[in-house]
Amino acid sequence: MRFPILLLLSAMLGLMRPAAAQLLQTASTFSRPDSLRGHLTPLRTCYDINYYHLDVRLDVAGRAIRGSNEFRFTATQDFTRLQFDLFANMTVEKVEYQGKPLPFTREFNAVFVTFPEPIKQGQRAAFTVYYGGQPTVAQNAPWDGGFVFAEHGAGQPWVATACQGVGASIWWPCKDHQADEVDSMLISITVPKGLTDVSNGRLRRTTKLKGGATRFDWFVANPINNYDVALNVANYTHFSDTYAGEKGPLSLDYWVLPENLTKAKKQFGENVKPMLKSMEYWFGPYPFYEDGYKLIETPHLGMEHQSAVAYGNEYRNGYRGQDRSGTGWGLKWDFIIIHESGHEWFGNNITSKDIADMWIHEAFTTYSEALFVESQFGKDAARAYIHGQRRNIRNDAPIIGPYEVNEEGSSDMYDKGSNLIHLIRTAYVPDDAKWREVLRGLNRTFYHQTVTTAQVVDYFNQQTGQNLTPVFDQYLRHPGLPVLEVRFPATGPPLARWIAAVPGFELPARLRVRGAAGFVPVPLTTTFQPVNLPGLSKDNLEVDTENCYIGTLVE
Repeated sequence: MRFPILLLLSAMLGLMRPAAAQLLQTASTFSRPDSLRGHLTPLRTCYDINYYHLDVRLDVAGRAIRGSNEFRFTATQDFTRLQFDLFANMTVEKVEYQGKPLPFTREFNAVFVTFPEPIKQGQRAAFTVYYGGQPTVAQNAPWDGGFVFAEHGAGQPWVATACQGVGASIWWPCKDHQADEVDSMLISITVPKGLTDVSNGRLRRTTKLKGGATRFDWFVANPINNYDVALNVANYTHFSDTYAGEKGPLSLDYWVLPENLTKAKKQFGENVKPMLKSMEYWFGPYPFYEDGYKLIETPHLGMEHQSAVAYGNEYRNGYRGQDRSGTGWGLKWDFIIIHESGHEWFGNNITSKDIADMWIHEAFTTYSEALFVESQFGKDAARAYIHGQRRNIRNDAPIIGPYEVNEEGSSDMYDKGSNLIHLIRTAYVPDDAKWREVLRGLNRTFYHQTVTTAQVVDYFNQQTGQNLTPVFDQYLRHPGLPVLEVRFPATGPPLARWIAAVPGFELPARLRVRGAAGFVPVPLTTTFQPVNLPGLSKDNLEVDTENCYIGTLVE
């Protein structure tokens, strides 16, 4: 298949951009607050979080919260001072240790606490932060972080949080870095009379308080990242089901607005169990059986809040009723249910240590959409869907962002990342059973862990027995595509090579003479090599650009 000229020009221009793109990234100015938020200094690595108890009272009318968070931790080294995080517009009322107040100072959104005596390596200790204020209101959740205060029906309150990227410390005190996930957590949310809070994990108890308020205690038994912790408050209606999963019965709990109960039962019934069947088949057991699976209707589009997936797609198929792939396949299922639930495996089970590596979350989850299409409609439909994802790719900046400043890379991490993974499958693991085992093994190997790009790439190198590092580097660290250059000299065989930004780039090109039964993998580097395909000419050359997202240049 010939590479479309517009995409070819885009690819070639992209190859001219790497140096400029890297220069722009180097020239970017990151502030002290960026470093305080994104850098793992000794004041953050000196303690490992074991347990949180977040206890918050919500004032809906005042758009305010007040409460506390208990930090239980294990010291990884001797120290007397540590950092936790809370946005500067929220007031730290006091920090308490062993029943006594601790001195603390603030710098932007970071809080520094000094202990009266050294905390020794291996020692388990705890302190509690008491705080309050009016948290930031998100202007366009979930893309910008904070609280969402909305209404439904006849002026009924509807409140939610969404804080990926900006960080959980926008509304509650924590060690706000993805590299350290708390082992377990109790989330206690007190809400006004008549309202229900739905948070992560399982509901342990509901307590009626004086004045008519109600406290809901939710316990998360598995490691959870800070940005996944959520409150969702409304006069919810609840219904439930059970899925016969790989690890036994998995509880399915749905919390929706009363007026949408009928639509929810239909939409969730049509999408959730097929989604779980596909995800468990390809990636292994749902990672949080102990905490169950929940879908919660929210006043924003959706988020992958662990065991409490936020849903706001208005009970429509597609993405807000549209097909992101432009193929028609994306209109046959609810995008938010499939995509955000896919994050339970990638983002929640496997979490990037630094937000710069967020492609690990988004590339695999976007690819999970195609695997869902494959499980429902076959491989041809999945290939078409992945190819259709390219319409969203810009090839204008690296997918991996700058490290240690809490800065993510290009949005190409979604669709270009998905096409990269499909290319790896096509070029290196064409056997479906083997590919399935590679994906399931990825979730076993990094089960409930935080990881780096290097770890993920090394895993694929081991599983394929190939050095895929240059391929990953080209697609993740440079904006442009690799371009397959094929020359047909007057005498001798055709010659081919890769034009790539990464030295030592290697990738099998899939070629054939037009009309042949299948593509032939031809290992190529950045040095011209002969192509030994009998009868091949400039006019009958076909390159598999449907499965391999590359540029072509034929001379």
